[in-house]
Amino acid sequence: MTRPAQRWDVKPPIPSDVRAALGAYPDVVAQLLYNRGLATAEAAERYFSGQLSHPGDPAQLLNLPLAVDRLHHALRSGERLAVYGDYDADGVTATALLVQVLSAMGGAVQAYFPLRDEEGYGLNIEALRKLRSDGVNVVVSVDCGVRSLAEAAEARRLGLDLIITDHHEPGAELPDALAVIDPKQPGETYPKEDLAGVGLAYKLAQGLIRGWPTRPLAASDVLDLVALGTVADLAPLTGENRALVRQGLAGLNRGKRLGLRALGELARLRPGQIDAAAIGYSLGPRLNAAGRLENARAAYDLLSTASPEAARDLAGKLESQNRDRQDLTRTTQARARDLALAAPGDGLLLFAADPDFKSGVVGLAAARLTEEFYRPAVVATRGPDETRASCRSIPEFHITAALDQVAELLIRHGGHAAAAGFTTRTSDAGEVEARLKAIASDTLAGQDLRPTQRIDVDNVPLADLTPALADALRQFEPCGHGNPTPVLASRGVQVVQSHTVGADGKHARLVLTDGRLTFDAIAFGQAEGLSRLGRLGRYADLAYQLEWNEFRGEKRLQLNVRSFQPSP
Repeated sequence: MTRPAQRWDVKPPIPSDVRAALGAYPDVVAQLLYNRGLATAEAAERYFSGQLSHPGDPAQLLNLPLAVDRLHHALRSGERLAVYGDYDADGVTATALLVQVLSAMGGAVQAYFPLRDEEGYGLNIEALRKLRSDGVNVVVSVDCGVRSLAEAAEARRLGLDLIITDHHEPGAELPDALAVIDPKQPGETYPKEDLAGVGLAYKLAQGLIRGWPTRPLAASDVLDLVALGTVADLAPLTGENRALVRQGLAGLNRGKRLGLRALGELARLRPGQIDAAAIGYSLGPRLNAAGRLENARAAYDLLSTASPEAARDLAGKLESQNRDRQDLTRTTQARARDLALAAPGDGLLLFAADPDFKSGVVGLAAARLTEEFYRPAVVATRGPDETRASCRSIPEFHITAALDQVAELLIRHGGHAAAAGFTTRTSDAGEVEARLKAIASDTLAGQDLRPTQRIDVDNVPLADLTPALADALRQFEPCGHGNPTPVLASRGVQVVQSHTVGADGKHARLVLTDGRLTFDAIAFGQAEGLSRLGRLGRYADLAYQLEWNEFRGEKRLQLNVRSFQPSP
């Protein structure tokens, strides 16, 4: 099995009436605005300014006022609080945010993170018992808990007031907690459903501060955490998320948080130039490495420390763990690939389970299988009693809905349309695999399963690729999931130079021309595909992002090639 060739999805041209309404903008910029559903000058202005026409009111979130009242009472009476976070970057930033806010309000608050291998994802009964025995009265979950029915029941039995904040899809039944705050739960009227876990924690913090007699801290003090967790969790960068990330990036680039400054230095990120891509490719993976290999506590401590020496030590630890994570991911992916391809079936869903897989990287291995073959993938750690799996999927297959169909075989499960996880008894793992493959066969059979390359603007002449256009495209930042980086396409461009680059030779450097203008280009991970072009001098159709490349103090425009194919 090989990865199918990409299909290009060229967006329809902007209608004349919309183009007239966006008359102040260049053609390429107007087309990009139209592609994002922005058809008026007022909407475009709000988009570029990062302002919302109707900002979400925290009080609109179902059960949030109840949670605020309980936490205010706990703060006034000196009760002990715990914030129970997931071990990924979203959960760690959300935990750090709430602990910072509650501490600033005078609260006696501690952070708790489960151990991935020993306790698994989400709320854990033994952990709740330990917190209660330590004198904790109120537990606030962040980025987890909406499917923790048994754990919520145990918290109530223990006399723990449990407040669940989660952004994952709830099950058919909600936990019996003091308050469940989840924009996806039935009856919710909050206008934004796509907040990350840290975004939801921020809304709770807003509610807490709004009703407090003093202002313990400013929003700018924690919005850097919101930007980190939102981007790292691949939450859509639209609407409120985009506005929060935009503000958070400004704070992040000021470098006030010592741990992040130290981590950025190791990642060779310069202050003032940290954007969403830097979070997604550099900071996010390093923060995630702690929870994947050991304990998320190191990432939390990095975000919370006020000691320059501790910041340097913790950043170094995360850097080392991230290198180990990369090595482990490569070996796990290779083994999972062999197992999945050797398994019987039609290959519409890939499944690999092994006792040697470390649970912290199975999700990354599944993601790489999905990227390589454009198929939903499940990679699992098979234990003597339980098998724990991570799943990644494609737009044509809602993986959490598929898990719901086999829920009677699962101990726990949850997630989103594109990513999920589950735990099952090892004795049932074979049947789970067979059932999921059957569901995939029914759902995907006959579909055109090819990855899609979005083309925002087609047939762009190289003469239009000016510094002014590159600067205009940067106004669409922060870009990411839901607000993708603009992709242009030029046809019939001649390839006059080509060579592989990178330690493993997987990337390609190109020199391109239309006969009058010449541009440098980089094609990450696409060196093997150059063979499709044949000899040099051939003509290609290119889909790319226009960007500035700075090398040794010199800035030049380059094309970051996302897809290419021989011209007809």
